[in-house]
Formats: sequence, C-alpha cells, structure tokens
Amino acid sequence: MSFLKERAKSVRFAAAFLGLLTFGLSSAAMAATSCVNPGGTAGCYATIGAAVAAAAPNDRINVAAGQYFENVMVGKSVSLVGAGAESTIINARGLANGIYVDGLDNPGLANVLITGFTIINANFDGILVTNTAYALITNNHVASNDQSLNYPAASCPGQPVFETNEAEDCGEGIHLMGTFAATVANNVIELNSGGILISDETGQTYENLITSNSVHDNALDCGITLASHAPSPQASSKAPYGVFSNSVVGNNVTGNGLVGQGAGVGIFAPGPGNQAYSNKVIGNVLVNNGLPGVTMHNHAAPPGAPAPNLNNNVIMGNFISGNAADVDDPASPGTAGIHILSVAPVYATEILNNTIQNEAVGVVMDAPGGMELHLNNLPGGIGVANLNKGTVNATLNFFGCPGGPGTPGCGTIKGTGVISGPWMSMPLGSAPSPNGPRPRP
Repeated sequence: MSFLKERAKSVRFAAAFLGLLTFGLSSAAMAATSCVNPGGTAGCYATIGAAVAAAAPNDRINVAAGQYFENVMVGKSVSLVGAGAESTIINARGLANGIYVDGLDNPGLANVLITGFTIINANFDGILVTNTAYALITNNHVASNDQSLNYPAASCPGQPVFETNEAEDCGEGIHLMGTFAATVANNVIELNSGGILISDETGQTYENLITSNSVHDNALDCGITLASHAPSPQASSKAPYGVFSNSVVGNNVTGNGLVGQGAGVGIFAPGPGNQAYSNKVIGNVLVNNGLPGVTMHNHAAPPGAPAPNLNNNVIMGNFISGNAADVDDPASPGTAGIHILSVAPVYATEILNNTIQNEAVGVVMDAPGGMELHLNNLPGGIGVANLNKGTVNATLNFFGCPGGPGTPGCGTIKGTGVISGPWMSMPLGSAPSPNGPRPRP
C-alpha cells in the first residue's frame, strides 16, 4: 500500500540524516574546525557568534561547556557542535532568538547542523530556521523561550514582521519556515509557549522530518504544529505558499496546550488559500494534550475566495489517549483522539492503525468531504462521530468488543454517512507503547 511505502521512506530519511551526524559529511572532512569557550582561551573564540562570523562555508565550530549569553546568527553552511545539552547553554534572555538560521537574507543557505545545546530564555523562538535546505537540528534541549509573549493580549512585542501569525505564541520552541528537507530529531522541547512549529510565511515548507523528539509541557499551544499562514509583507507571493509533504514520525508529545489551546499534533489551513496537505503523522505517542491528539482546522472558505487545501493528510500508527475536546467546535461530542473541523471540504484523509483510548470519541469528522478510517482500535463510547455533510468509510476497525458498533460494550456511531461494516472482532496491536523512554539530549 502507498502509506506503507511512505512510512518506509520516512524511516529511511531519518536514518540517512542521523547517519550524516554520526559519520560527517564528506565535504566537512575537508573543512576547518574552530573552537569556542567562555574565556576565549587557547586560540578559541569567546562567543559563538564571533566563530560563525569568521568561519568559511562547511566549517565545524566546537563549543565548549559553559553559558553563552547571545543570539547566534547563522547565514552560512556551518556545523555548530556543543559539548552536550547538559553543559553547553545558550541563554538568550532579553534577545530575539537563541539561534537564528537566516536563509531569508542569505539565499541558497543549506546544510546547517545544530547539536548539543540547551537553548533558553529567548524573547521569541529558541531556534528559528528560515528559507534553508537540509538543516539538521538534533540532540538539543529547547526550553523556556517565548519570553516576550503577552498571553492575555495575544501579542508578542518586537517580533519580526515576517512572522505573520505568531503573536499569540511568539513562534514557539523550534520554528521552521520556508524550509526544505530539514530534520528535527532527538530533541527535548519543553516549557515554551508551544513546541515545534512548521509554517510557510516566507516560502514553501515541505519534505521536512520531525522525529524522535520529546515535546512536553508547552502550556499555551500545540506540541507540534503544521500551519499555513499568510505570506510575510516582503514575500513575492500574495497567496500562502503551503506546508506539505512533511513527516511527523515517532515523537512523544504529552501535556501541551493545557493552559491555552494545544493539540498533540495540529494541522491547520485556517482561511482562504491556506495549504496544509499531504503531511504524515506516523507512530507518535499523543497523550494528555489540551485539544484532541491530532486536530485539523479550517475556519473560513467564502465563495469566490481561493480554496484552502487540507487534503491527503495521513494519520497512522499513533497511540492517542487522554486528550481534551476541540473547544473551537461547538458541536464537539467531548474529548477526542482525532478531530477534523472545517468549513471547506476535506478529502482523502487517511486514518489508519491508530490506538485511541480514554477519549469520549475516537474520531470526529465535522466537515464536508470524505475520510478513510481503517484498522484502528477505537474506544468505548462513541467510536466515530460524523457531524456534518461528509462521509466516513470506517470499515475494518475494532470498536472495543467483537460484536461491532452499537452492541453492548462496544463503541457507537454518531451521525449519518458512516460505513462501519465489516469491522474487526479483535484489536490490531501495532501502535507504539506510551511507556517507552523519552529521548533526552
């Protein structure tokens, strides 16, 4: 099946990028290595920024243990290698970002590595990457950023104008914008407004991989967000660029959005022309978040306006438990594992082989269009709720007991337009364990 090929492709993609980290790029073997330590002794630089400014493309910069009070600006292909997140700290208190990989002002930027740091206290993003290809962000600890946020006023004073839709969260812990083939792997992202944000204000954002991260206790927003936004004022396009063909694979996403509103994984094309399509959410643990485990939204699609695109997203093999209801949907039947709310039609969503438990509703479809829902382990209560004018092909799911939907002890179907039979008489147990170890930097 096509979704199995996509899953295998995502795993191979992750392995390839982590292999680059372990063995090094061949070009990097020919490049120079410089060093940074807090005293600037033994021929090393005293700041990371000074070392970056002096580096040639493809150089490696080794950063010794210590605390560095700076906003590191990266505009060339370099490797920033800390001595380990437990001991190498970028404290950006009072500064814009911890690290900004700036492909917006450096066209063609590619092959930037950031590893082995703790990044804290930035006014906006802990790590921001714009218009860059093949960035690798791995084994970092990104915490307590978004310090400029005025949450009651939904404002972020001083935020760059190219971040058009982040006033309510200051951009979150790690933010990819206009990136191609970036990998964010094995990081711990906690205590920011939100965890990882992928958006498109400055360019198409596609074929990025978010894998094996621990994203937890980011109180105001989603753990991982894929959101299509309005273009920045400087953009050549007047239409949204699109967030598409990204993979969110094997992350542990817990306890996000409990003060504000935040899903485990959110996929959003909120208004006319927004594009968030053909993304994959595979093999994640999504537990105890402030919106449903996977939440998809479109809120406006006026006649004659450019159509949004929230189609062809795949949600497969996830463990989803104990999340909240979608407060943006007045028709919500209660807490849900997966919730799709859209004014515009949503087509070809594939929800496959997920285990959903401790929710009032397994899957909610509140949108016109059509959904494929198969091989899932659904909870008791309402297994599937179809609240709008769409259709749900919900054959070959387990509804909590052998008898199928509506029999004693089994989940039920709410609404019309749901095909539920044949169903499975026993669960299909291939979702990841919620009790596996969290990755640590």
